[in-house]
Amino acid sequence: MGAMATRKKTETTPPSAKGGRKGRAPGKSNIKNHTLATTARIGHPGKSTTPPSGNSGRKGRAPARVEEILRRLDVAYPGVRCALTHKDAWQLLAATILSAQCTDVRVNMVTPELFRQYPTVEDVARAEPEEIEPIIQSTGFFRNKAKNMVGAARRIVGEYGGQVPGTMDELLTLPGVARKTANVVLGSWFNVAEGVVVDTHVQRISRRLELTRADAPVAIERDLVKLLPREKWIDFSHQIIHHGRAVCVARGPRCHECPLEDLCHAEDKTWSTVGVRKGATLNIGSFDSAALRSG
Repeated sequence: MGAMATRKKTETTPPSAKGGRKGRAPGKSNIKNHTLATTARIGHPGKSTTPPSGNSGRKGRAPARVEEILRRLDVAYPGVRCALTHKDAWQLLAATILSAQCTDVRVNMVTPELFRQYPTVEDVARAEPEEIEPIIQSTGFFRNKAKNMVGAARRIVGEYGGQVPGTMDELLTLPGVARKTANVVLGSWFNVAEGVVVDTHVQRISRRLELTRADAPVAIERDLVKLLPREKWIDFSHQIIHHGRAVCVARGPRCHECPLEDLCHAEDKTWSTVGVRKGATLNIGSFDSAALRSG
């Protein structure tokens, strides 16, 4: 019984909906159709694989598997872009600073008033953090964020002539900016692939897909840039972030709607046509302690 208790049961039918109905169909037709086609071609429903004992990480990062993951993401999430509303590089930088430990939806509710009162980076540079705090309070950690935002604005005005710098090294000199924030600005505004954005969604799903065994965002990024073609670094982050919001959520992932389901062996899956592997998941709260530091 001990061995059986530690292994997730493989199911051949999606989980039932309310009222005893059979599992609901995926909400997006492109995801549904793609899942049916790829399941028939790559994974046979109901076929359980035996969890490998020592080389599951290497298999999870096999080039052919990574290529297939990228292909399916392109089909499911074509043309996705950064969800933070912005009109210029400064607005994107400011919004990304606010997004630490906060949803993009909440940030997009706050920034219109922020940019109405302080339209330019020069306006923010002239302000005091205490003036910014009431506007951004609902994003959490608002005192630290206000201090960083004003500090970044003053450095941009004083050192870079009011223009947000376009290199990783220069961006990392700004208060409140670490690699995640810098990668967002470089990728989404300057279209420069300097690295991979690792937020809570990318961290969680990269672990579920066994693309990394690391916990820290910097270490996860290091693994991802080794695996992914450079031309996919920007799109991959956008696609995984959208996937994490729509399907591969932290609690109760909607695995029966997932275009990557038969490629995923995560032990916290809610439905599976393949065997699961211990360790192919991450504690939901483990990202939080480093999120602000990782910028």
